[in-house]
Amino acid sequence: MSSITPDETILGLLAVRARHGYELLDCFRNPGQLGEVWRLSTSQLYAVLKRVETQGLTEGHEVLMPDAPPRTEYRLTSTGEARLQAWLDEQFPSASIHRVRVEFLSRLYVARLLDVPTVPIVERQKASCLKKKAELLDCLQKAEPGVGRLTVELVIAQLDAVLQWLDRCELTPQPSDDN
Repeated sequence: MSSITPDETILGLLAVRARHGYELLDCFRNPGQLGEVWRLSTSQLYAVLKRVETQGLTEGHEVLMPDAPPRTEYRLTSTGEARLQAWLDEQFPSASIHRVRVEFLSRLYVARLLDVPTVPIVERQKASCLKKKAELLDCLQKAEPGVGRLTVELVIAQLDAVLQWLDRCELTPQPSDDN
């Protein structure tokens, strides 16, 4: 399984409007936005910006600032738009608790910013979690007593909590783009 990166989340923020690095960093530090989801340092953010620009997903343009050094403002390319759309439309999102906490919340946040319908995103996440729970219930039937069985029981309990929480996701107010 690949590691979780903020690439698509950044693409989503740039789909709202062009931004420079510190504006993006503010989104990742603000607890009302992505501050409770991601922990990014300045150097990590700029490494991602360099990577997505190298991949042709964004392009940076120098913007002259009065009384300040020039800044690079990043815009989404058509390739970046396609990658963002594919991420928003992910048919089989991971049911990993960590990935739900980071990827799903990021996907939901970006979709709301872009006024993309979120019900299908929530439904696809539920379906993945229900499928994983069914697989684990099958494993539980065969599990011997011990730590392995306790682990499966724990993950099932976590998935039950996530499934209950997913039902509430649509009741949470939409974010505003304060940046």
